[in-house]
Amino acid sequence: MTTSGNAAELDAAVAALTAAGSVTILCHVQPDADTIGSGLALALVLHRRGIPVWVSFAEPAELPASMRSLPGIEHLVPPAEVPHEVDLLVAVDCGSAGRLGALADRLSGAATTMVVDHHRSNTRFGAINVIDPGAESTTSLIARLLDAWGVPIDPEVAHCLYAGLVTDTGSFRWVRPGTHRLAERLLATGIDGAEIARTLLDTHPFDWLPMLSRVLGTARLEPAARGGTGLAYAFVRRDDVTGVRSEEIESVIDIVRTTAEAGVAAVFKESRTIDGRWTVSLRSRDSGPGAHDGVDVAEVATALGGGGHRYAAGYTTDGCPEDVVRALLAALG
Repeated sequence: MTTSGNAAELDAAVAALTAAGSVTILCHVQPDADTIGSGLALALVLHRRGIPVWVSFAEPAELPASMRSLPGIEHLVPPAEVPHEVDLLVAVDCGSAGRLGALADRLSGAATTMVVDHHRSNTRFGAINVIDPGAESTTSLIARLLDAWGVPIDPEVAHCLYAGLVTDTGSFRWVRPGTHRLAERLLATGIDGAEIARTLLDTHPFDWLPMLSRVLGTARLEPAARGGTGLAYAFVRRDDVTGVRSEEIESVIDIVRTTAEAGVAAVFKESRTIDGRWTVSLRSRDSGPGAHDGVDVAEVATALGGGGHRYAAGYTTDGCPEDVVRALLAALG
């Protein structure tokens, strides 16, 4: 079943949730506030209905510090504690089963599987797929699902939903009609939107500053890339990130993407454990959900074995720095 979130298919998702006697909710590896906020919001609702629920992600070992104050955190369990058999397994904000990492093996033990996601590259790997590439965040789809279920959104649930909304819209830089209405509805529950945004987006340890100094020193500009659109890129080396949290590393792309001379930004992040392996974040500058210009970096990432959104995507690759840059330039065309 594939859906863009219309009423009939949302009803099927609601029916599955209502019928479930136990639920596992899986977030993607290297989780962000959209996947965790979606998972915890849904877990809060299920728990209140007396349904046993587990929320987890495969890696890293700990949740980023910026998300540890989200309501419902008590439902988050280590991967080893995720049941192998469950009535319903829900994957949130995951474009493919591969984004579940080592926890992808739990799919086969679920009587029913559901995917709730807004990535255009989603492979629709669930028995029920609530997919809307036009949605600004997966948390906005969770809000739609709760409405279809007739579940009111209280401050704790709103906090989780707002966390995904504010981060996936880049502090409301990339919006669509209805985005601000949803934000106003969530804020009306009494949550502190400014504090949520500050905790998630504007708080870094001092070690972030010297790390940025080293990483931005590697920045390069390829003005001829993509027919003159331009590519700005930088490298995050293994030695650069000692003592730095994963969210600090992920924040680098949002600085590189501000380059005026480049329509595409990339950050190559060296694996801490596998020599020659890089995780690559791509952004298309000055565009967002609903826009009609800018480079489709999801298409580029998919060609390189990854995926994502039209204006924010990523992939994993192997090779020396020169080779991985050369491969990206070739894919950009």
